[in-house]
Amino acid sequence: MHLTLLKCKLHRACVTHAEVDYEGSCAIDEEFLDLAGIREYEQIQIYNVTNGERFTTYAIRAEAGSRVISVNGAAAHKAAPGDRVIICAYAAMTEAEADVFKPSLVYLNEHNRVLRTGDAIPAQAA
Repeated sequence: MHLTLLKCKLHRACVTHAEVDYEGSCAIDEEFLDLAGIREYEQIQIYNVTNGERFTTYAIRAEAGSRVISVNGAAAHKAAPGDRVIICAYAAMTEAEADVFKPSLVYLNEHNRVLRTGDAIPAQAA
């Protein structure tokens, strides 16, 4: 059996651009892609914390160090500059692989500066 687990995420990134006329995708600062382990052209899920939209697209590289998060094409209707989003990628793995796997978690502030990284989400308290 294969399970689908969270591979990595950029948590609470701030959208810098929404370009309807650009070819579809989400441009992400190359440094963020490398830090999280998201590959160019990899399918990603975007969860818009600001407006509740959830959508699927793929990642493309933005200039390293630019702190760009640009939602492009039709998806640009689902996010606006200033919106906070969670960008996730998932991976299929066997149960044995899942037993030892740790996701790559990257936490960003409102200026898309890395606050911290991690590999586990704390248990939610009641």
